[in-house]
Amino acid sequence: MGEQMKDVRRARVSVALVFAVHGAVTGTFATRIPWLQDHLSLSPGQLGLALVCPAVGASLAMPLAGRIVHRYGARAAVQGLLTLWCLSLALPALAPNLAVLGLALFGYGATAGMADVAMNAQGVEVEERLGTSIMSGLHGMWSVGGLVASAFGVLAAHAGVDARVHFGVAALVLTALAQPVCRGLLDVRPVAGEQAPPRFALPPRAALVIGLVGFCAVFAEGASMDWSGVYLRDITGSSASTAAACYTAFAATMAAARLCGDLVVRRFGPVRTVRIGGAVATAGGLLVISVDTPYLAIPGFALIGIGIATVVPLAFAAAGRAGTNPSQSIAGVATITYTSDLIAPAVIGGIAQASSLTASFALVTALTAALVPSATALRHRTTAPATTPTLERTP
Repeated sequence: MGEQMKDVRRARVSVALVFAVHGAVTGTFATRIPWLQDHLSLSPGQLGLALVCPAVGASLAMPLAGRIVHRYGARAAVQGLLTLWCLSLALPALAPNLAVLGLALFGYGATAGMADVAMNAQGVEVEERLGTSIMSGLHGMWSVGGLVASAFGVLAAHAGVDARVHFGVAALVLTALAQPVCRGLLDVRPVAGEQAPPRFALPPRAALVIGLVGFCAVFAEGASMDWSGVYLRDITGSSASTAAACYTAFAATMAAARLCGDLVVRRFGPVRTVRIGGAVATAGGLLVISVDTPYLAIPGFALIGIGIATVVPLAFAAAGRAGTNPSQSIAGVATITYTSDLIAPAVIGGIAQASSLTASFALVTALTAALVPSATALRHRTTAPATTPTLERTP
């Protein structure tokens, strides 16, 4: 028993580092979106269209992750998919036009989604074996990875480093880091004779409202990640390095809130936590759309990050308690949240094209405000834990 717990604790460290590496890829990419727009002379609408492609790739490829885990085992699946995700970072900056950029971002998103599913499944397994909540902290490590990578992105943007060089070096470094951090993961394998998981699972009715809560938070997160730098540059007239720093502030506040999230939820409960968070995020959105200076807009984006930080981990936890099939409920909520990520870039870009980015973030503010009344969907109604009875649990 002692040796098994030692393996589980090692797996907890490993999966936390996996989340950090995954976040670092996202953080690297997000800080150079303004460079991509300028390099290819993209309008806001064109950029929004391009930024839809990662979510399309993720949504279409996510169901394959379960089959990959089923065939190769959890540890090998996470390692292989995380490696592909890191390497895909180099592709977008090499695109010569919008069409090729869309294809590159499609592949980038497909590997991101599959790696995301595999590492979250690993996190759920480790959490179950430990018997204590760790998912908010794991998502916090994802934000830490994004924060560290975005800091390097700020430096690269300030120094005028070509994003093709920046992305290429980052892809190689993160790929090298991904190999050792995966070695301590649990090698969960299916029971002999078990059929591969279905390609698509309809969410039960109980999970739909939970998914809509996650939808609002993911929309605000995706809009802030992808458009905050462009917003600061175009609306507040900030420099490229200051625009890149906005993502850093957003990632920093999300990281801090998620790392503290498990303690906050234990004290206040999921409903009050999300209500307070929705109010904080709404205050941040109002600040963003009402000022024209980067030194007030950046704190606004930071408040959005604080407010929405714990919503998605809590939505997945609530889904695990909804209905009679926790796995189906979680898959349904994941589909809804990825749909939000799918449409957010296009909606923000479309509204910006027709009106302004300020109007786009007015919509973001309305969605964060919706978290306050909808938080009741996350109320804990049963203490039965989510289980994975068809898996052979061997470390």
